[in-house]
Amino acid sequence: MTFSPAAASTIKHFFEDTNTSPEDYDVIYTGDLGYVGTQLLYELCDREGIDLRCRHSDCGTIIFDRENQDVHAGGSGCGCSASVLCSFIMHRFEDGDFKNILFMSTGALMSPTSSFQGESIPGIAHLLHIKND
Repeated sequence: MTFSPAAASTIKHFFEDTNTSPEDYDVIYTGDLGYVGTQLLYELCDREGIDLRCRHSDCGTIIFDRENQDVHAGGSGCGCSASVLCSFIMHRFEDGDFKNILFMSTGALMSPTSSFQGESIPGIAHLLHIKND
């Protein structure tokens, strides 16, 4: 399961609502798309005329070393988002490396009822704009 469509939709609408673009931010983090989901996010955003490659990083790809660990597509789950935000990212704010970032966690609206009925599982994306003046 990938949450890339939800992430692409959220970022597109955020940029439209705020009249901003990727270049306006130090970094745009997604929570746990991993390598496969990140590539899909790029493809979906490219279709909308948004190039995230210049500023994007994914917590699921930061937390693991794909070359030395058997992690396949990278990390997934809310642990990647929380771990990277509360350690790596916030320390970079404290050090003054970042002043203006977007942080987007992705996930699913899991429902046993929907699953048992064969319904799809909706992907969701929550975006935070974190700014330090």
